[in-house]
Amino acid sequence: MSPTCVIDYATITGDQLEGKQSVDGVGNRSNGNRFTMKILFLHGWQSVPGGVKPTYLREQGFIVLNPSLDDDDFDASVRRAQREFDIHEPDCVVGSSRGGAVALNIRSGVKPLVLLCPAWKKWGKVKTLKANSVILHSRKDDIIPFEDSEELISRSKLASEQLIEVGEDHRLADASCLSVLLWACRQLVERGGIPLISVESEGAADGVQNCPESMERHVTLGLGSMPADCNYICDSCGEEIVIPLDLAEGSSQTYVEDCPVCCHANIIHVQIDEDGLAQVWSEPEQDHD
Repeated sequence: MSPTCVIDYATITGDQLEGKQSVDGVGNRSNGNRFTMKILFLHGWQSVPGGVKPTYLREQGFIVLNPSLDDDDFDASVRRAQREFDIHEPDCVVGSSRGGAVALNIRSGVKPLVLLCPAWKKWGKVKTLKANSVILHSRKDDIIPFEDSEELISRSKLASEQLIEVGEDHRLADASCLSVLLWACRQLVERGGIPLISVESEGAADGVQNCPESMERHVTLGLGSMPADCNYICDSCGEEIVIPLDLAEGSSQTYVEDCPVCCHANIIHVQIDEDGLAQVWSEPEQDHD
């Protein structure tokens, strides 16, 4: 998901925080009345601070701590990451590739982890993942096998849904991957977790204007189940049609699909709010001729 978050901060390195922030009675940082999420981003091997992913998170309004990690000394990388964590107390730790292994090996307490194609088999001693964690990985990754993440989930006795298959390569740097990364961070930190797939009964569509009640279906999106199935009613034949709902395509989707029953074209609309609630409805294509 890619909800917007307008924040005045523009920090990307872990060496210096810019801007002013206050801490309320329960430890939440804020700029006025707005909560500002702080993320510790740990880059991969032979990468550098300021890459596509931490820059994207910064542009969404987050405070991003992005320290330079030693490529040759893994223990030194862990020590540097631990120091950043202890000093700045981030709300979430994101680790990419080797940085994912670093994230596993620091003492992060109850703070959630978002791991991107984690290289846990190559580096570090920790071989299990804590409960409030999510892994994003591409099955087409030719650097770190997707099966490594499946094994990590299994060894950790976590639900298979906590592994999200996304992207076309190891970098996970295209728009779809960045959107899912943002959504995962927000859900883990601001919502306390990511809901599992559930389909609710038909009813009024909150937040979607002029959505016909007879055509909607609410779907709560969850981990790893992309695409999730959802339904719409074909206006021409009245049949209920099952379609895939792909979170990676973004929070606002519109496309044309032929009904598999009567072959009439329908315009499919998908709107997903920041809580992960999706409204899906259709209308005949000829209405737009």
